[in-house]
Amino acid sequence: MRNMLLLVCAVVLLLPLPAFAEIKVVTHTVQQPFGGSQSPDDARTAGIARAKREALEQFGTYIESTTVVKDSQVDSDEILALTAGVTKAEVIKQKNYTDGDGFGLEITVKVELDTAVLDQSLKRLLQDRNHLKDLTAARVREKQLLARIEELERQNQQKGKTQKQKEILKKEFQKTREGLTAVEWFDKAYALWDGKKYTNPQKVLEFLTRAIQLDPSDAEAYNNRGVAYSALEQYQQAITDYSQAIQLNPAFAAAYYNRGSVYADLKRYQLAITDYNSAILQNPSYASAYYNRGNANYNIKQYQKAISDYSNSIAFDANHALAYYNRGMAYAALKQYRQAIDDYNKTLQMDNSVVGAYNNRGLVYKALEKYQLAISDFNKAILLSPNNGALYLNRGVSHILVGNMMDGCRDVYRACRMGECEAYKVSQEEGLCR
Repeated sequence: MRNMLLLVCAVVLLLPLPAFAEIKVVTHTVQQPFGGSQSPDDARTAGIARAKREALEQFGTYIESTTVVKDSQVDSDEILALTAGVTKAEVIKQKNYTDGDGFGLEITVKVELDTAVLDQSLKRLLQDRNHLKDLTAARVREKQLLARIEELERQNQQKGKTQKQKEILKKEFQKTREGLTAVEWFDKAYALWDGKKYTNPQKVLEFLTRAIQLDPSDAEAYNNRGVAYSALEQYQQAITDYSQAIQLNPAFAAAYYNRGSVYADLKRYQLAITDYNSAILQNPSYASAYYNRGNANYNIKQYQKAISDYSNSIAFDANHALAYYNRGMAYAALKQYRQAIDDYNKTLQMDNSVVGAYNNRGLVYKALEKYQLAISDFNKAILLSPNNGALYLNRGVSHILVGNMMDGCRDVYRACRMGECEAYKVSQEEGLCR
């Protein structure tokens, strides 16, 4: 019996929907013979992995042809990772078969692609390069494991093996099966990633813990389990997982970055900066690492370093509105008001809903004694955030400074009712508002 994977069929079905959307479906069937030192479980896991991968490869040609992907620099492994990230795959049929040479399993998988959201999904993955790297690493691991199975299958067909060799081969099949199963658990966890966070971090912990139990050498699984722990604010467990990921892969930029972010959340800013340094050393174009290191430097009042970090972040991601906003705050802290105003202007050009940019630009105008401009900015901030007492206080003080006592005191009273009463007490003591 030839112990190898046999292609039975590959069918592409197009299910028509309204003109603006189409579901593309690939069904793919393989026959997986087994015997000797390869158990039915070994064969089933290998057959499912191969069937899904070959179906994804069929879709990969289509994904590679899209404008979004053509405009990006991606290699063949990343193409397959992108395909896995935008499709849904499932086993729809599984049965035993026999032929003249032996027996095995026949497995059919279905992979679906929703073209209505394809470009949006691809853009999300291409922008989230760290998670694309994780997906790519999973596909590379899967390819290596499937290649290993092919080698084991060839050995399985060799005659004259001793009992000891058979036992070693059996253990190797089992080890490889566990590795493929770990990749499957990783994929299940990743399916709960929405581009910014895990939608069910508790379930992700369960999936990734299973993956790690099967493959303790998987640095990406530790890193992503750390992300899930972080989402649940279980910070020490997150740090432990990020550290393990780094131990397994000392060049793992995202793991340094993620551990640094936990330290920043815990206000341990020097440790955060050390980790951001390591992330940037591994990936000198890591815009988010520069941005977060800038935040850490700002929090320890290292404003010039923060400005340098925000500038580097902007150099690699010119569309990051908050990098301009935070750099504006650092300039303002150094009383470099012209530069601060320029950055707040840039922030609002990119996103005119940033309340803090109007408020902080207003505070800069107030410091420059341009009170009417300050009041105009506080007006805009209040329209966006009408329940923010600090905004009324800032506008009230500006009104008072231009002699508009009635409007100024009205704002100060309102600010007090919203919890900003200290300024009201001061205004009373100075005889401004009664």
